[in-house]
Amino acid sequence: MASVDPRIKNIKIKTGVVKRIAKEKIMYEKEAIKIQEKVEQMKADGREEHDIWKQEEVLTESKMMSPDCIKRLNAAMQDLKNILNSQTDLAETEEYQAAESQLNEAELIVSTVP
Repeated sequence: MASVDPRIKNIKIKTGVVKRIAKEKIMYEKEAIKIQEKVEQMKADGREEHDIWKQEEVLTESKMMSPDCIKRLNAAMQDLKNILNSQTDLAETEEYQAAESQLNEAELIVSTVP
């Protein structure tokens, strides 16, 4: 069994971190939209103020997660960029190219921040 270069393993790990945080950010945004729609429906249905207030509280918490995700995503992206810049000899490997692709996707996600 061939031993995997630890640098490639590190690139794979850091790529996974970027991918996970990017996915998390998208999930929080979708959740906020869903909760906002629920709050609006509750208001339209004339639900109790307390119930609406609680859902608005949940919505606020969900919206607060997005800036945290952006902060963590930017840090993870910078970490991965630094590794890729220092390991250019691995540029032809599948893992390196996957990391670059994931960085491009994450940059799109970060650039669409309202």
